[in-house]
Amino acid sequence: MSDICTNISIFNVKLVIFKPLVEINFWLLYLYTIYPMLQNKIYQNFLLEILKTFLMILFGLSLIALTVRAVAFLDLIVESGYSVTTYFQYSIFNLFGIAPKFIPLSFLLAITIFILKHLQDSEFIILWTSGVKKIYIVNLFFFSSVIILSFYLILTTLVTPQVLNKSRQLMSNDSLNLFLPTIKTQQFSDTFKGFTFIVEKKINNEIQNIFLHDKGNNLKNLSSNISETSSTTILAKSGVINDKRMLLLNGQIISTKKNLDTEIIRFERLNIDLGDLNTNTIKEPKIQETSTLKLVECFFSESIEQKYCNESFKKEILPTLNRRIMIPFYIPVLSLISALLLIKSKKIYFNKAIIFLYSFLLLLFTELAVRYTGINNFVLVAFVTIPFLLFLIIYFFLSFKFSQEAKLI
Repeated sequence: MSDICTNISIFNVKLVIFKPLVEINFWLLYLYTIYPMLQNKIYQNFLLEILKTFLMILFGLSLIALTVRAVAFLDLIVESGYSVTTYFQYSIFNLFGIAPKFIPLSFLLAITIFILKHLQDSEFIILWTSGVKKIYIVNLFFFSSVIILSFYLILTTLVTPQVLNKSRQLMSNDSLNLFLPTIKTQQFSDTFKGFTFIVEKKINNEIQNIFLHDKGNNLKNLSSNISETSSTTILAKSGVINDKRMLLLNGQIISTKKNLDTEIIRFERLNIDLGDLNTNTIKEPKIQETSTLKLVECFFSESIEQKYCNESFKKEILPTLNRRIMIPFYIPVLSLISALLLIKSKKIYFNKAIIFLYSFLLLLFTELAVRYTGINNFVLVAFVTIPFLLFLIIYFFLSFKFSQEAKLI
């Protein structure tokens, strides 16, 4: 019995040593296969064509989405009074948050367009008849997917969080630029923290029948005792706005004390500085704007004292990390599913539209499943293992089908 246990332990040790060697030999063999291909001008042109098509589609989709979102960002000028420069900077920064969402779809479209184009032009038939094996083209698709995967990982884990965080800091550091665009007649506005106002009429920069209510101590030095004032209300018949200043005419200041006493001061002219107003725009970084390193540190550490790292925040970390790190690994699977188009078959499940549907359903699955990886362990395990299992299954299936086709020739 002891000999059996000894043999088993020795076998396990050998397996632990042998397994990395097998993996290393596999990748060396793959590099040995793909490297001569990349020296060939035809394969180089194929690779460049796939990457160029991918970048064009990605840029086009991202630009369309950014244009739609930029319309919503106009509220930064109209509602919050930020400058046009801040608006454009914020919009451009958000391009880095939009583009990664279109990378899988852009690659799927690029690889599908490439395959269908060359099948239609009979260029692949020339390659097959000249002795080129179909699995070499599949390897080329996989190599291109690895390039996209690396680009995707760098973008989602490093670049995008940093740029989005910078856009949030832009909102925090940039103060009120213009007050006039935030004014809407006969409509209460609470664009600014602790500050509510309404005007009856607005003609150019002139306003009439003004009501201002300040609970955030934004209007300083308007009371005899600021420390005892809980809120300030200003009523005025007319006024003029110039950039960050407001000149009010014929009105009164009503200061409400903490003991509910009131103080009323009448004025003929009152000049108010609005430069200290803070908008209600969210200025704390959201989870998608937090660096990947901080998210990992927060998820695995129990003793982090930072205020953002609480239990409710941790529940959102896992889906975010999976979106940044795991979704890119589905891209090689998309390349192999698209490679099914190279199989000669009249069966319906090898139809062009059906094969594209396979890839589209996989993208749909990733978007739906990633949201539940933080609350369901089964979904988490499935989400992490599926890309690797699918890759192995489809790759060996393609090798088998291509070898069968070669025997029939």
